[in-house]
Amino acid sequence: MKPAPFVIAAIVVVGIIRLGMRRRRGSSRSSMPRVTARGHDRRLFGDTGLVAGREIRERLRGRVFRVITAILFVAVAAAIVIPSLRGGTTQSQRVGVVAGSPQLSTELSSLARSAGLSVYVVSESNLAQARADLSAGRIDMALDGTNAIIVENPISATDTSSGARFVRDVSVAVGEQHAFALAALTSQQTAVLAGAKPLPIESIKPGKVRKTTSETTAMLGVILIFIVLNQYLAWTLMGVMEEKASRVVEVLLATVRPIQLLAGKVIGIGVVALAQAAGLVVFALVLGTAVGSSLVKGTAPLVVAATLLWLVLGYAFYSWVYAAAGSMAERQDQVQSLALPLSVPLILGYIVSLIGVSSGNASLLVKVLAYIPPTAPFAMPTLVGFGDATWWEFLLSVVLSIACTIFVALFAARIYRTAVLRTGGRVRFRQLTLTSKK
Repeated sequence: MKPAPFVIAAIVVVGIIRLGMRRRRGSSRSSMPRVTARGHDRRLFGDTGLVAGREIRERLRGRVFRVITAILFVAVAAAIVIPSLRGGTTQSQRVGVVAGSPQLSTELSSLARSAGLSVYVVSESNLAQARADLSAGRIDMALDGTNAIIVENPISATDTSSGARFVRDVSVAVGEQHAFALAALTSQQTAVLAGAKPLPIESIKPGKVRKTTSETTAMLGVILIFIVLNQYLAWTLMGVMEEKASRVVEVLLATVRPIQLLAGKVIGIGVVALAQAAGLVVFALVLGTAVGSSLVKGTAPLVVAATLLWLVLGYAFYSWVYAAAGSMAERQDQVQSLALPLSVPLILGYIVSLIGVSSGNASLLVKVLAYIPPTAPFAMPTLVGFGDATWWEFLLSVVLSIACTIFVALFAARIYRTAVLRTGGRVRFRQLTLTSKK
């Protein structure tokens, strides 16, 4: 017997929390640097690695991280499990039949049972009356003898609901009956049977553009990138500001260079962000497969890989900017005034990309934003979901983002080195410019 989906989610969440507590118990021992006879740190990446490890431990053992992680995992589990549970309930289908027969009613009942439904057959005097009942909602489907099946809304090939499967089964079965009625087991009529096709399904309302699996995956990826970047960039901004306000940074800079301290903080928080995002993706895929959810069926691997890559590139670009901004403030109100202008390009890329992937068409603006580093983390995965980005276009955007990130990192390190030790009020960008000129 399969375990309940929510039990699986609870086990994963409890495991993550216990892992964080175990790392907290060992933090006092692991935080001590390994020193050789010459006094040099033997850890990976030297002082930068030390700072990164410190940031990873601080974030993992923090209560905020555990609470947010638990909420995200529960939300993902609910989004996957609840639609699956609702989809498993037995429903009733009302079928209006024009020129019906007892054999047809028996066939409809058999097909409904195989789809997990119950059926109620309504006799219609003519096709016009059947269309009127369908428009009024008195029936769910109209069957015009062996001529056509009429539904209210179009049914896509990717729709796996019980109602859609029932309509398709009826289309095939009635089409076969029509072919048998035409055949008399002669050679020509045998050929007619071999070429039997399902009845065409018409709709009385215009169809809506259906998203492909890649587009749906891209939309979920854009949302994931926005949530993760907002959370961890805020941590970077607040973390630098709190260290400056508490004068902890003065102690750290006595033994670590500014660029090493800044890089370690960015790398440490980035590792935690990527681990959380990857954990959510893996958890969603495993849980969706376990419960048979259509939400993750056929998830495009290429779009998932592009989403994770651009999550890393997006964080790498913005983290330096937010860290440098945090060094310019030392109070909460100053951080808020700095965060708003920094988040404008992030919000712009998110909104434009989300509208594009929701509309089913990548606009010219999305294609332009895909090559601008501040907005590329949202726009480029959208183009990959639509299949509008070739390999060299994708690579060009990645190269542009990396080159711009290197430039921003060097500039942010200069700002951080100048502003992090200046106290007594918010440091203005104009003051930094004048200082660098001197």
